[in-house]
Amino acid sequence: MDKFIIDGGEKLYGKVEIQSAKNTVLPLLAASVLTDEQVKIRGVPTIADVENMLRILTELGCKIQRKKEYSVIDSSNAVSHEIPPRLTRELRSSVFMLGSVLTRFRRAKISYPGGCDIGLRPIDLHLSGLKRLGVEITEEGGYIDCKADKLVGTEILLDFPSVGATENIILAAVKAEGFTVIRNAAKEPEIVDLQNFLNAMGAKVRGAGGGTVLIEGVKRLHGVDYTPIGDRIEAGTYLIAAASCGGEIETDGVPPENIAALLHKLRENGCKIHTKNDKIVLQSNGRLKAVDLVETMPFPGFPTDMQAQYSTLCCTAQGTTLVVENLFETRYKYAGELKRMGADITVRGRTAVIRGVERLHGAQVTAGDLRGGAALVLAALKAEGQSTVIDLSHIDRGYADFEYKLKKLGATIRRVHI
Repeated sequence: MDKFIIDGGEKLYGKVEIQSAKNTVLPLLAASVLTDEQVKIRGVPTIADVENMLRILTELGCKIQRKKEYSVIDSSNAVSHEIPPRLTRELRSSVFMLGSVLTRFRRAKISYPGGCDIGLRPIDLHLSGLKRLGVEITEEGGYIDCKADKLVGTEILLDFPSVGATENIILAAVKAEGFTVIRNAAKEPEIVDLQNFLNAMGAKVRGAGGGTVLIEGVKRLHGVDYTPIGDRIEAGTYLIAAASCGGEIETDGVPPENIAALLHKLRENGCKIHTKNDKIVLQSNGRLKAVDLVETMPFPGFPTDMQAQYSTLCCTAQGTTLVVENLFETRYKYAGELKRMGADITVRGRTAVIRGVERLHGAQVTAGDLRGGAALVLAALKAEGQSTVIDLSHIDRGYADFEYKLKKLGATIRRVHI
């Protein structure tokens, strides 16, 4: 187990190169089994979730070439339709393999996926969508066993615009017979990137980002050389860090429209923000004013994956902020750790009332999930004195070179193996 030791109080200055989006790369890796030709994905980040997905592909029989600049997946010799339970327990996004493995083998078996403990996150929408495409599903002994003699296009209406369900259905429908229409589809930029990736392989998908996705099934897909979009959650994390600590940073690789909801809040907090193409420059004096309300919503609303980091900023803003978490019911586990640092937070169900205090102080805290762990690092950067953030396994799931990028911005942070 590793820990961060952080001396707070430094302002942040400099430029951050943003990694490829975790939430894009994972479904792209899953989609690589849809063809028996080589798939090259550039800029694949070295994070735990990606490494687990690559292990899953290896277990299925794929050959992986892992290099710093790119990864090559060759699934021509893939033979297994069973996704190893020891890996699915570590990776929520292993559920993406259902759609693609079904398309490849007409059968898929997976145990219920794991990941961060931030709520129930049921996969009912995934399974109901697959059933509509003609998949027979048996759930027994903690496993989901899917079979389909053939996949047939249909119309699917999602009860909720789930990102994962939208992506899984697209992966299952891309080689199905006829047309599939997904209504109330998720609109996230990662959905658009999956569409672009698949179309570069010869698929016929359109409408991503607009709420209705139309897929015309094709007979085969070919290999591709593809560069994913930048990680908007990583970019948002560094922008929030600089807003809270003060200073001036530039992120490169994420268009401002992909995090417009966050940028709007940061401007309300008093930050100065300038954008050009995929570059975002933020200036802050570190003395922020609170906004009245932050409410997480599906894209283009405020992202649930930035709720914890932004709540940390609110802890030292002048005034009171009401935070409402609409997507996951247990995403405030970090709140108790922030209280150890002097934060004034009251949590009731899905709502948190955060009263800004003059300062946070250093403490030893434990990262309980990916985004909550990142939030504790941001709090430690702002706090007076020294803090220790324990159990970095969650943070390492989503942030590559986290401490090195923060050091480059001027933070005093080091990793220590316990």
